[in-house]
Amino acid sequence: MEELKMLMADLKEDELLQKIKELLEAGEDPQAIFDACQEGMSVVGSRFESGEYFLSDLIMSGEVFRQVSEVITPYFAEGEETKSKGKVVIGTIIGDIHDIGKDIVVTMLRSANYEVIDLGVDVPVENFVNAVKETGASVVGISGLLTVAFPPMKECVEALKAAGLDVKVMIGGAPVTEDVCKYVGADAFGTAHDAVEFCNNWLG
Repeated sequence: MEELKMLMADLKEDELLQKIKELLEAGEDPQAIFDACQEGMSVVGSRFESGEYFLSDLIMSGEVFRQVSEVITPYFAEGEETKSKGKVVIGTIIGDIHDIGKDIVVTMLRSANYEVIDLGVDVPVENFVNAVKETGASVVGISGLLTVAFPPMKECVEALKAAGLDVKVMIGGAPVTEDVCKYVGADAFGTAHDAVEFCNNWLG
């Protein structure tokens, strides 16, 4: 399993998929295989944080993990699929159409067994509120790469509270700082890798 972890971490797509197929055909536990690949994704996140990996590597890791999931899922017995750790609503706030950062967070969260409701970009405040009401999500992630996103982020946090929804809110984007986090009223801010840690702490 350590070999699988490192193949995932090193983004050796062909070798990883071949090894997984061999292990599954040999009767190895699909959950253990999936867990090893998740650990590899965690290493990918750490390497991105340290500057060893770049944005393109992070995007590639998401595609590799998607293929890993497709290969493993049929081997789970009915009713034994990996259970979700919790639901997260995420989107880029209204006035901003950037999606790369958001998409990376979505990929990282899904690879860590979170059910992610991706609202897309340029998302109105009421859509975040309605999504939480409809899904019962415990965490909301708001992305924004433009400073004009800060006021609607604040409005979104206030709207969630006004609706009586008990959720944790995390925000992210290049210009987001601790001061912005305080202004918005969010519970935390950070990168894609941080987002997974936040959810693990809040929902774990």
